[in-house]
Amino acid sequence: MDGDVAVVTGGTRGIGRATAEKLAASGAAVVATYHSDEAAAAETLASLESIADPDRVGTRQFDVGDHDAVEAAVAEIVDEYGRPTVLVNNAGIMSNGLLVRMSPEQWERVVRTNLTGTFNCTREATRHMLRGDGGRIVNVASVAAQRGWAGQANYAASKAGVVGFTRSIASELGGKSIRVNAVAPGYTETDMYETELADAEREAVEAETASGVPASPEEVADAIAFLASERSSYVNGEVLRVDDGLIG
Repeated sequence: MDGDVAVVTGGTRGIGRATAEKLAASGAAVVATYHSDEAAAAETLASLESIADPDRVGTRQFDVGDHDAVEAAVAEIVDEYGRPTVLVNNAGIMSNGLLVRMSPEQWERVVRTNLTGTFNCTREATRHMLRGDGGRIVNVASVAAQRGWAGQANYAASKAGVVGFTRSIASELGGKSIRVNAVAPGYTETDMYETELADAEREAVEAETASGVPASPEEVADAIAFLASERSSYVNGEVLRVDDGLIG
């Protein structure tokens, strides 16, 4: 991926950090974005600088749900690194709760980050890709988009929106040298996995997978890196499940 410029949102923890590290190791210039965790950003930057030329890696802080902030940040990235050729929309949050107890704020915050954030970043990155030689966009969805779990109406709806968004813009941009795909992970060993699910829920979910264990962030990042590279040159509008047979 020498010559590529990759932006990975939510790129300083979990799947995002593993993806940023893999893309940097493949030769791409990489910018990992984050919302607020300065400690994780510093750790990720140190890791990226140990993998690649420090001048070709970096971090940026902004809220993906804030269109003006996204527009400004992408412009800064273009000025420093060049037009993005790869965008990984990984930034996402959970705020679980049963429907009748879910507050409007819980709903809006999850949809704003997971779905509106994907729109904001894709819109701005695509504008620059169209002025260049095209690019690849990988959206991180979830198996929850296909099989919703109780207490995750906001999360499942947001990720189902990401799937529909992916397929629509893949059709729209495919003739303009921009491929758009999604990865739908099952349960993965991330901070979100540890904090949002009770032990009983984790045991029940893991019992339904072939291996009985959650994925590592690196295993999901391998799928993302494939779709972000030219090795997947004839793959467009696809949703690749990485779930160890969780939903069959």
